[in-house]
Amino acid sequence: MNKTIRHTSVFVLILVLALLGRATWVQAYEGKALADDSNNRRKTIAQYAQPLGNIVVAGSPVTGSKRTEGDDLAYQRTYTDGKLYAAVTGYSSQAYGATQLEGIYSGILDGTDDRLKNPLDAVTRKQQEPGTVVTTIDPDVQKAAYRALGNKKGAAVAIDPATGRILALASTPSYDPSKIAGSTDGAAWQALTTDEDKPMVNRALRQPLPPGSTFKLVVAAAALEDGLYRSVDTATDSPDPYTLPGTRTVLRNENASAPCEDATIRTALRYSCNNVFAKMAADLGQDKVKAMADRFGFDDALDVPVRAYPSVYPTGMDKAQTALTGIGQFDVTATPLQMAMVSAAIANDGLLAAPHMVSQVVDSDGDALTSYRDGDTERIVSSSTAEQLRSAMVTVVEKGTGTNAAVAGAEVGGKTGTAQHGENNSKTPYAWFTSYAKDPSTGKQVAVAVMIEDSGAARSEVSGNGLAAPVAQKMMAAALK
Repeated sequence: MNKTIRHTSVFVLILVLALLGRATWVQAYEGKALADDSNNRRKTIAQYAQPLGNIVVAGSPVTGSKRTEGDDLAYQRTYTDGKLYAAVTGYSSQAYGATQLEGIYSGILDGTDDRLKNPLDAVTRKQQEPGTVVTTIDPDVQKAAYRALGNKKGAAVAIDPATGRILALASTPSYDPSKIAGSTDGAAWQALTTDEDKPMVNRALRQPLPPGSTFKLVVAAAALEDGLYRSVDTATDSPDPYTLPGTRTVLRNENASAPCEDATIRTALRYSCNNVFAKMAADLGQDKVKAMADRFGFDDALDVPVRAYPSVYPTGMDKAQTALTGIGQFDVTATPLQMAMVSAAIANDGLLAAPHMVSQVVDSDGDALTSYRDGDTERIVSSSTAEQLRSAMVTVVEKGTGTNAAVAGAEVGGKTGTAQHGENNSKTPYAWFTSYAKDPSTGKQVAVAVMIEDSGAARSEVSGNGLAAPVAQKMMAAALK
């Protein structure tokens, strides 16, 4: 063999080896990334090649699949009571992807998750029978929340304080995920994404807003734990009206005739005295209030398993700004989930159970792939502090600002909130209510938070007791029955 042929042969051999190496690299190392790429149409074809697995509420699926007329995308997602459960399920769309539980568990629901495969199937990437996502949602509580919210713009969350199970997660206005499940739903998608009321925003988890006076529970907890005041029945040092430190700004109370001067924590919660909690926050200082807020879950992105936006207690404030945070204003923000967690910890003797809305993920044979533990708790406040706050919250419902939340035969405690909205409070305020209820005869209990962003009511008619407490009342009654 002459020299030229030998060199050419070696060069061709190197090219062949390079091609084999590249093919091996793509298949062995880059194959999964390419298969999972959102721009890979084969992934979408595989996802909808068979009926999807279901999301289940109280033993019944709230999702389904139907055969399409197409060849590539053989099946399309359907929803039972889509608007009712949209804040829980999210959507699964052939054109726009998937969100919330549909997105988090897409591999389980379409049969491509490796946990559904045996070792040989994992190598061949054979698609298996899809699995099922079992939620903690109580349909009666969910329906009560959704119906009570009605045409209001708002959200509501209910939690079992002892287990952390999310019993209801509602956001209004809602949308029907079936309307955008196909590949030719552009008009419906455009209408939803440009709607000024933002029906696709999950207000229960992903729209933190000023919590107003519901945040006074956090400040009261900080004061009791710190020893600033011995009990909820100890008189505070609270001038009325209260001038914000270092300013000439006078902070007044909504009810000018309320007995708020030097009021006890119980009386201050009953009448929602701004002067008491603004001064209390200033006296504690931002570090102590923030520490308590963070123990309740503020400043942390929660996965339930859908990611909830962090509720925020600000830092770097002066004393006047710190005082305003004491009434849930300045830059304090919270989600309904967060304020439900506050009431849940107080109801559960100071222990916060990790909130979650999925109990199990199972394969097609019903074998558990993932189980979420109930009652995984963390101590937030002492048993004594929790007991005192419950007592004061009961006073709010029995003879204070939260009377519309009473449930016959049950112990109900709550806290109203009306949060300023817009520069100089120029826009309609937000109405809040957070509460808990216990049935002494059955032992059932529930914690709830409701936020009404806009009800269409006149400004003078907006209050936590008038708008949010009736929603909470219906949810608590449904949970205890």
